[in-house]
Amino acid sequence: MTSVLPADAIGSARLLNREIGILAFNERVQALAEDASLPLLERLRFVAIVSNNIDELFEIRVAELREFALLDRPDRAEIRANLNAIAQRTDQLVQRQYRLLNEVLLPSLHREGALFLGAAQWTEAQRRWAEELFQTEIEPILTPLALDPAHPFPRVLNKNLTFVVELAGRDSFGRRAGLAVLQVPRTLPRVLRVPDKVSGVRDGLVLLSTLIQAFVEDLFPGLEVRSIHQFRVTRNSELFVDDEEITDLRVALQGELPQRHFGDAVRLEVSAGCPDAVLARLLKEFGLTRGECYLVDGPVNLNRLSQAIDLVHRPGLKYPPFEPGLPAVLRERELFAAIRKGDVLLHHPYESFGPVMDFLESAARDPDVVAVKQTVYRTGADSKLMESLVAAARAGKEVTVVVELMARFDEEANINWAERLEQVGAHVVYGVVGHKTHAKMALVIRREQGRLRRYAHLGTGNYHPGTARLYEDFGLFTADADVCADVQEVFRRLTGLGRSGPLRVLLQSPLSLHAGVLDAIRRETRHAKAGRRAYIAAKVNALLEEQVIEALYEASCAGVKIDLIVRGVCALRPGVEGMSENIRVRSLVGRFLEHSRIYYFLNDGKKDVWLGSADWMGRNLLRRVEVAFPVRDKRLKKRVIDEGIVVHLRDNAFAWTMDSDGHYERKRPRGEPRVAQLRLLELLAGKSGRATLET
Repeated sequence: MTSVLPADAIGSARLLNREIGILAFNERVQALAEDASLPLLERLRFVAIVSNNIDELFEIRVAELREFALLDRPDRAEIRANLNAIAQRTDQLVQRQYRLLNEVLLPSLHREGALFLGAAQWTEAQRRWAEELFQTEIEPILTPLALDPAHPFPRVLNKNLTFVVELAGRDSFGRRAGLAVLQVPRTLPRVLRVPDKVSGVRDGLVLLSTLIQAFVEDLFPGLEVRSIHQFRVTRNSELFVDDEEITDLRVALQGELPQRHFGDAVRLEVSAGCPDAVLARLLKEFGLTRGECYLVDGPVNLNRLSQAIDLVHRPGLKYPPFEPGLPAVLRERELFAAIRKGDVLLHHPYESFGPVMDFLESAARDPDVVAVKQTVYRTGADSKLMESLVAAARAGKEVTVVVELMARFDEEANINWAERLEQVGAHVVYGVVGHKTHAKMALVIRREQGRLRRYAHLGTGNYHPGTARLYEDFGLFTADADVCADVQEVFRRLTGLGRSGPLRVLLQSPLSLHAGVLDAIRRETRHAKAGRRAYIAAKVNALLEEQVIEALYEASCAGVKIDLIVRGVCALRPGVEGMSENIRVRSLVGRFLEHSRIYYFLNDGKKDVWLGSADWMGRNLLRRVEVAFPVRDKRLKKRVIDEGIVVHLRDNAFAWTMDSDGHYERKRPRGEPRVAQLRLLELLAGKSGRATLET
């Protein structure tokens, strides 16, 4: 197990702290939730996103650091200080969330007629409806568990809504009541819509937790309920498999997945007002300290409020819809004919993901297609794209799918797809043990005029139609012989064995991508030292890899101008005299999740542009299978520079600039606002997209 940990708890002279950087990103997302210019339900969505992101931080990063803190290692004191810094900053962020929710969002939604109905405000009709719903649809599923010598504290599922109930009195067996625990099954929706005729408002909602707290006495007849409080425990969710011992990764993971729900506890969230004695009991049961407990003024899982967004259908409370555009060449020609004519670039979500799905669907139907190969990292439990691969295999095509079973939190869906594909005769492999396959590639081989011809799709994002509407990514269709030959070679490396020489044009980690990035940075350094104009721009989700950072520092000292658009965590310190004064770092956070990875090097006017699946992190460049591919067509190269770099550097409304201490300041327009994502909607999307610009 490895960790990127700086020399002290909050950073070192040359590197900023990783976990604090993750929290800083979530503070920027929280700032969107606090932005009064955005639609109310979208602001609620950003609150939910922050909650989910914090969960993942604790499930993975904090869990790992807690394990390190228990080991006898020289940096244990620094790790513990880092954990304390994370806890303090997380608590501040969580308090911001609940203040916004209680003081701004819920009252504002109430004024709009989208109301969370609390039990204290129920009318008689609402109470009758709620009681009937509880008795018929909720109570039969609940299982209250008393705590006594015959009923030890139950195993509480990771992140599950649970109640601790203080009771008084004696039951039918003469047992004195004390504490009880009530785990709420995940099959029950956390937000329910109240029928219009009952609610009396346009959009009446009620939380499941409100219903349970209102009728909890029905679960303990004859006893006095002294208090009831929600709580939620977050557990270590990393999966561990022994690379040297396993013989079947899928079987090993199927055995490991159920244990994810019961890993070591790393955080406890409890509703405010919980009695001290009850809180102490919970902390003891989960082996946590008071510093690892967060008292919250509201629902313990704000991420579940996202269900409310889907229950309220009000255009004024959400972003206006838009219709993704389509490049002219795909409107004029059949897909394979268009690709034969020249490379085709798609910029999602502004341009449709449909052609990517058509690429595989048509391959399944096309009698001239003889083989299909694809990598799968995240695709979802219900995927038409995966169904196309199943159909292709059933149609007798040679189908090869590299399924990444260790895609965090998508393991179960990927295991299920792997099983289905195997059942229809597809070749399913799991890549290289110890190296996650994160590359985004698809290859279709057709027989045309008696010869085989290859068509490839490479992308920066996952083959997931759902996230393609929410994530910003680039995808490239090509029939370029060099690129397609390299794609086939990467598939051969993933499915077979043997030593391989260099690829023709692609860069692949862990073999050549890291060195390729360093070489390109150092080439710009040499250009600058020779007096030539030198420039680097990169757009990534995270920048942590130390050798890349040091190379960028050296380039800056040589006079290379460097623009870095880093959505999330960035360990590089920009603007430090004598080290990084020529480096600017900005982060863009908006309606869509900025997800594409772009590496742009001026290279003495040649303008080398690369797209890829890899962030500039150690895991991506050294411990995963990733692919970066050059954009060779001059027209498309300009598109990537303009749409992926320049427009984001001009954004003065949703961009944040980072200083050398890791603090971010949001850009504020002094004149006309320039919003990168809205500009791209106007440029690439349909009529509804242009209408969005007017909001």
